[in-house]
Amino acid sequence: MSMLLTEHTRDRIWTIDYPVHYAGLDFFSRMTVIRLIDDRLLLHSPCHISPALKAQLDQLGEVAYIVAPGSYHYQHVVSTQDTYPLAQTMICPGVEQKAPDLQFSEFLCDKVPDCWVDDFDQVLVRGAKYMWEVAFFHKPSRTLILVDLIENIGDKTKGVGWGLKFWWKLIFRMWNHPKPAPEYQLGWKDKVAARQSLLQILNWDFERVIISHGDLINHNAKEIVRQAWEVPLEH
Repeated sequence: MSMLLTEHTRDRIWTIDYPVHYAGLDFFSRMTVIRLIDDRLLLHSPCHISPALKAQLDQLGEVAYIVAPGSYHYQHVVSTQDTYPLAQTMICPGVEQKAPDLQFSEFLCDKVPDCWVDDFDQVLVRGAKYMWEVAFFHKPSRTLILVDLIENIGDKTKGVGWGLKFWWKLIFRMWNHPKPAPEYQLGWKDKVAARQSLLQILNWDFERVIISHGDLINHNAKEIVRQAWEVPLEH
């Protein structure tokens, strides 16, 4: 797959897919690039920044922020910091436990940093047993940006290995059926807190969803998200 940025909203949001081999499974992940109102760039769940990709990003503007939005989405942060040493790094709580040597500016939480208060709303999703994540709502484009709260993998998804297909079809029943990542489905330690976080996200006025794994959700987004979270929402 060509490592080229794909534009999703005019001159505001781009993504790039990149291959991942994790726990013996082959699939793709996705970095999202957001141009902020001040014209600087935010890299959400960064991938490896090759010279060719850096050239594309440099044409778009100055990379000012590196965001590790979930406890499984930090692997390329250090190399991205090396590429953009002046950028600030924001992380989801829990990342510091997995990467104790990682240098960062601040934790992400429900309070939106002043530097992008006009660009985003955000929620630290609470209540999960094995995973933390911060959900972002890009207000100018009405785009919800998630990493693992929804995975949308099925017949149309490219780059999926047979191992993941087996687990998604036969074990987790996620093939062609958007759901939270298996780590979420294994249980919620605080169902009330989880429901409150998810309902806060559903109150945002989003019309599309960018996710890290699987096909983007560009139509009927609010209903698809609600159905994907049916289990934690019912408590």
